[in-house]
Amino acid sequence: MSSINFFTGEYSHTIDTKGRVIIPAKLRDLLGDEFIVTKGLDPCLFVFPVNEWLVIDQKLRALPLNNESARKFMRFMSSGATICELDKQGRILLTQKQREYAHLDKDVMVIGNTNRVEIWDMAIWTENNTYDDVNDILKDMADCGMTL
Repeated sequence: MSSINFFTGEYSHTIDTKGRVIIPAKLRDLLGDEFIVTKGLDPCLFVFPVNEWLVIDQKLRALPLNNESARKFMRFMSSGATICELDKQGRILLTQKQREYAHLDKDVMVIGNTNRVEIWDMAIWTENNTYDDVNDILKDMADCGMTL
C-alpha cells in the first residue's frame, strides 16, 4: 500500500447505459471499501472517503439550525449523498439525480483533488478548467492566505 494519502490525476471515462462509471485504479485504494458520492459545489460530483466525509459531517452538524442558509447547505450536501461500493470491475453506480445534477451523460472526467475525487461531464470540464486565468486564481488564493 502506498504512503500517499491524497488524490491526484485526470482520467477520462464513459458512463454506461446503467449509470456506472469506472473509478481509476490509482484512486480506488484511497477511497476504501465504502465511500460517499454527493453533489459538488461546481457542476460535478464529489466522491469522499468515509474519513473525509466524517469531517464534513461534523462541520454540518455544528451549523446553527436557526440559520436558513445553514439548513439549506446541510440539505444540499446530505440529500444528494449516497454510500457507494465498487463492483468487481471497479465501477460505481451513480443515481439518476446525481447524473442530472452534474449533467453527466456519457463522456466524463474523473479527477483527483487532494481529499476527494470529482466526476465531471467532459464538455463542462473542458470549458471550465482551462486555467487561462491562473494568475487571477493565484491572486484570489493570496487573499485566502495561500501562497506558493
